[in-house]
Amino acid sequence: MTAPFPAASQLAVNVLDAHSLLAAFGVLGVAVVMFAETGLLVGFFLPGDSLLFTAGLLCTGSAQGSLRLSLGPLLVAAAVGALAGAQCGYLLGRKAGGALLARSHSSRLHEGTKRAEELLERYGYAKAIVLARFVPVVRTVLNPLAGALEVPVRTFTLWQVVGGLVWSVGLTLAGYALGSSIPNVDRYLLPLVALIVVVSLVPLAAEVYRGRRAAKSRGSRG
Repeated sequence: MTAPFPAASQLAVNVLDAHSLLAAFGVLGVAVVMFAETGLLVGFFLPGDSLLFTAGLLCTGSAQGSLRLSLGPLLVAAAVGALAGAQCGYLLGRKAGGALLARSHSSRLHEGTKRAEELLERYGYAKAIVLARFVPVVRTVLNPLAGALEVPVRTFTLWQVVGGLVWSVGLTLAGYALGSSIPNVDRYLLPLVALIVVVSLVPLAAEVYRGRRAAKSRGSRG
């Protein structure tokens, strides 16, 4: 059974804390956060990775407390929010160009933009769009950046769907699988979330390492 929608008096939540968001908004909160983090530049600070993992864990009933989510609706909400958000960000980028990014005064957002540009330049559209899903902030800015750079709609849509499903469904199922196998797993939630974030960066780190090795190899031959 999903968590009921809260009364207005319960809506004072910590938007940076996954458990607080889930306790207040349940499955609906997952969809909204996924959409905001991947589609709206103002959502770059939201806890996407930890929210997905924690939500999956809370579907098992192994965590202490009364909050429990339903896995089916959760997977749908996570996927729909992530895919719709990315497509919205892309369309905003095509319409507004780079103006939205240029107007921001957030150093973190500008750093994410630089990393997103490096991904697109180094790995091409398909690989960069998929890899960006696993990097906080970069997954927020790459979508409007792809629109501003006029990445073909079909190319962007195909690979954002692939990356979005692997990220949203994969992290949710990872939390569910772990919660199903370890009683009272919420005792270890903080280190587990940190581990998930680190693991999510492995594909990007591997690509960077391969890219550097290839560059060194070309340099030695030259």
